[in-house]
Amino acid sequence: MKVTERLLLVDDDKSLTRLVRQFLEQNGFSVHVIHDGESAVAWLERNQPQLIILDVMLPGMDGLSVCREVRTHYKGPIIMLTSLDDDIDEVAGLEVGADDYLAKPVKSRVLLAHIRAQLRRVETYSAQDSDAAASQESAAVHIGDLVINPNARTVVKAGNAIDFTTAEFNLLYYLARQAGSVISRDLVYREIFNLEYDGLDRSIDLRVSRIRKRLGDDPKHPRMIKTVRGEGYLFVDNADTRES
Repeated sequence: MKVTERLLLVDDDKSLTRLVRQFLEQNGFSVHVIHDGESAVAWLERNQPQLIILDVMLPGMDGLSVCREVRTHYKGPIIMLTSLDDDIDEVAGLEVGADDYLAKPVKSRVLLAHIRAQLRRVETYSAQDSDAAASQESAAVHIGDLVINPNARTVVKAGNAIDFTTAEFNLLYYLARQAGSVISRDLVYREIFNLEYDGLDRSIDLRVSRIRKRLGDDPKHPRMIKTVRGEGYLFVDNADTRES
């Protein structure tokens, strides 16, 4: 089978990594395995895999610290894994720059689907960036005092630049382009992950929460990105985005 992308798998469970590596290699991926955080950071200073699968619980340097450290120079997708059923870990993972989040034990086919979805997303946005100057879809979005520029991938609010992770920026820009329309979670999930929404995953909700916080939008009474119960999200097209 033709090998496509090279992946980095960081997990201290050697039995699990052996099985995951075998499965992914059977599906056309080249997989490099590391069992601790410090070694992963050192390896990533010299290598740029297409995607990282990173366990939260690692000996020594944990996965959250690894993600935070490598995000300064690694721009590819990071999928975080955890065996803990704890929303705080998920929020923290997204906050330090993870693109996706899966709870262990995760089925091999589910992991494979998320890997492929993340790689397709990278290809999609790379293609959009290359055609940005001529693409109407890549026009800057202006809503109140908020300016979202997809070419420079910058967000400016009231003249102040705001930093977003790649995943947060993609979601913000997608919602802002649809301002004035209610967008279902299923549509958002398919746009961001290229997967069908299973009705349980809270990654999108958590990203919206993070975006609101960065924009200064009150999470209890949001003015800009509203949650429409039972339907999805609404980016208000005539919102006064200035902080009160």
